[in-house]
Amino acid sequence: MLVKPTKTLFNTVLATSSQRIAACVSCLRRWIYVQPCTGRQKKLPKRYLGQPSPHTHPHLLRPGEVTPGLSQTEYELRRHRLMSLVAAQTQGSSSTDHAVVLLSHPTVYMTNDIPFPFHQNTDFLYLSGCLEEDCALVLRSVPGVALPAHKALLFVPRRDPTRELWDGPRSGTDGAAALTGVDDSYPIDELTRFVQNTKDEGCTLWYDYNHVSHPRLHQDVMLSLVEAKNKTSNHVRPVRSLVHSLRVIKSPAEIEIMKNAGKITAQAFINTMTTSRSLKSESLLYAKFDYECRIHGANFLAYPPVIAGGNRSNTLHYVSNNQMLKDDEMVLLDGGCELFGYVSDITRTWPVNGRFSLPQAELYQAVLDVQKACLGLCSPGVSLDNIYSLMQTLIGQKLKELGIVGKKSKDHDIYRAARQYCPHHVGHYLGMDVHDTPEVSRSQTLRPGMVITIEPGIYIPEDDGSSPARYQGLGVRIEDDVVITESGPPLVLSCDAPKEIQDIESICQQ
Repeated sequence: MLVKPTKTLFNTVLATSSQRIAACVSCLRRWIYVQPCTGRQKKLPKRYLGQPSPHTHPHLLRPGEVTPGLSQTEYELRRHRLMSLVAAQTQGSSSTDHAVVLLSHPTVYMTNDIPFPFHQNTDFLYLSGCLEEDCALVLRSVPGVALPAHKALLFVPRRDPTRELWDGPRSGTDGAAALTGVDDSYPIDELTRFVQNTKDEGCTLWYDYNHVSHPRLHQDVMLSLVEAKNKTSNHVRPVRSLVHSLRVIKSPAEIEIMKNAGKITAQAFINTMTTSRSLKSESLLYAKFDYECRIHGANFLAYPPVIAGGNRSNTLHYVSNNQMLKDDEMVLLDGGCELFGYVSDITRTWPVNGRFSLPQAELYQAVLDVQKACLGLCSPGVSLDNIYSLMQTLIGQKLKELGIVGKKSKDHDIYRAARQYCPHHVGHYLGMDVHDTPEVSRSQTLRPGMVITIEPGIYIPEDDGSSPARYQGLGVRIEDDVVITESGPPLVLSCDAPKEIQDIESICQQ
C-alpha cells in the first residue's frame, strides 16, 4: 500500500540520511569508481524495468551499477558533493532548510502517437542515473542536521499495464529505488503534495525555472511554488551552475567510458575513409559512419554529423548530407557517438579519391600544424580562451605563408583575416553533452579531469575573391577530444583516428 508523503513522513525518512552517509564513508575512502558499495542496496525486482539493470542486462551492468561502469555509490557521491556546494553557497544564511528539484525530459512526439527518440536531461541523469521520462529528483535537507546531509527522493510514473503494453515496461517506485540507489521513490503524482510542504518561507528552493526541462511538470507542479517562493525572502535559486561545476570534472570511470566512445568513433572514421572512393555520396558516408559506430557498441550518434564535400565544408553546421561527392574534392566529416550517456566529437578532412592535391595538402598541413600547437597547450592553468588566442595568431601566420593575406599586412588585418577564415572558437567542453556544461566559462583555467575539444579550421569559400584561386572552395577542420591530466601531456581520446597526410592516404587507398 502506498503511504501519502506527509510532512511527518518526510521528516522521518530524512532523519536517516546522516546515518546512511556515515555508513558509507569507508566506501568513499576507497576509490568508489572501482569498487561499488553494495551494503545498502535494495533488492532488484526480477523483471524488466524502464532501463537496463544488472538482472536483465548482466552483459552490460555489474551488481551495484546504475550505468555501465558507474556505481550507485558514484551517483550518491555526486549528490553529496552538490549538497556541499549548496551549503557553501548559503554559508551565513539564516535558511537551513533546502530542497533541490530537477526534472527529467518528457516524451516529445513528432506526430500523433509517434515519439522522437528519447534523450534524458543530462543534469537530471548525472545525479540520478534514471533514463525514464516524466520523473523528478528531489534532494531534501535533513531537519536539524547540517548540509550536506540530505535525502534523495525519486518521483517516477506509476506502473500501468495498459501503457506498458504499448510503450514497454516501467521501473515503478520499487524498481527505480532499487536500481538507482536513491533513499526513497514515490509516484510522480505525489510530487505536488511534496511541493506543498516546501512552501513555508524558511525553505530555500533550488530549481532552474529559467531552463525548463519538462514543460508540463513545470506548469502543473513547479510554477505555483516558484511564484510563491519569489514573493518571500527565500527566493528560488538556480542549481544548474552548481551541477555544471561538478560535471566539468570527470571521474576515472567517466573518462574510461569516454575513452571507449573515442575508440569506437575513431574506428568508424577509419572504416568510413576506406569506402569514400566507392561510396560517392554524403548520404552513403552518413549511413556508413552511423553503422560503424553502432556495430562497434555505440548506443547512437551523439549529434547529426556534418558530412560535407567540396565547398559545402565551408558551411560550419552543414547537416543536409545529401549531395554527391566529386573525385577531386575533399570531404569533411564531423561526427561522434554516444556511449552510456557520454559522447565523442571528432572531425577529419580527407580527399575523396584518396590523394591530396598540392593545394589541398598545403591547406590541410597548415591546419594540422596549428592543431598540434594548440594540443601542446592543453595543460592545467591554461584556459580555452588562452588556446583560442594562440590559434588565431597561428592561423594568421599560416594565412600569410599561404599567400591568402599579404606578407606586409598589418597585425590588425591579419587578425581580422584569421577571424574571417576561422570564425569559431578553438574548442568546447565535452562530456554528457557535445557542447557540455555551458554554465562553465571558457575563460576558466583548465583542471585535471576536464575534457575539451581542440578543433581549428580554415575555410575558404569558392566565391572568395581575395584568396588565391587554388584554395577557393576548400575547407579543413581537424578536431580531437582531450583529457587534461595532472602532469605530462594531455590524453587524446581520439588518437586512433588518423590525421597525418601519409596515414590518411594509406587508409583511403586500402
